[in-house]
Amino acid sequence: MSSVRRGQMGVRFAIVDWTALAPGLAARTDWQAWSRAPQRPEGALEAKLDAMPAMQRRRLNPLGRAAAQAAWDCHSPDGQTPVVFASGYGDAQRCLQLLKEFAASGEASPTDFALSVHNAIGAMYSIARGDGASYSSVAAGAASAAAGVLEACALLAQGASEVLLVCYESPLPGEYGAFEREPQCPYAWAWRIAPAQDGRPHFSLAWTDAADADSKEAVDGDGLPFGLESLRFAISSDAQLCARAEGTRWTWSRHA
Repeated sequence: MSSVRRGQMGVRFAIVDWTALAPGLAARTDWQAWSRAPQRPEGALEAKLDAMPAMQRRRLNPLGRAAAQAAWDCHSPDGQTPVVFASGYGDAQRCLQLLKEFAASGEASPTDFALSVHNAIGAMYSIARGDGASYSSVAAGAASAAAGVLEACALLAQGASEVLLVCYESPLPGEYGAFEREPQCPYAWAWRIAPAQDGRPHFSLAWTDAADADSKEAVDGDGLPFGLESLRFAISSDAQLCARAEGTRWTWSRHA
């Protein structure tokens, strides 16, 4: 982590590989075309997740299967790469259903309870793969994608040669919808992140208090949630993206 300017900090990293899933978008060519004319994907997330045994696959909701599919398609096979799962709300649909069942009957399914915690998707994924690497889950509201990058860069600074970052979100269901704070749509993506090297293409992410930023400064965006806008920037040819989330001004930059 290095100082960029007074009041601003930043990290540098390289994206070795990436995958993404959203309704109507799966192939890289589809995503790259979408990045040039982005719009919020609509519909249901679908992921076959054939690599995961059926008994384990059935325990995941569509969001969990999509996150696991994106991770599996991008993950190196050595089983030793640290993994960071990042989501503002996680599997909120399962949490809401669990609370409704408890309110109605005073009882809750132990299985649903175990799968409702924020790190459950990552845990199911690691068990299915038999990985022995460290796994972590982060939640930072709308800024969860940025928080995931910071966590991944911290792991790189500790000596990891690569880190898999998996970012996933879905619109808040039912009564939870009143707490939405940004445009919503379902998606999941994964980046294989490595240390940046001078003289080679890489990215940087800098941040500062949004209150310290110039209020007249243009902030890019296409009506997308922060995490999906972050993906759009990474797979586009844009030089920079400025976005605000959770009281922070985030600046993504591309370096040739």
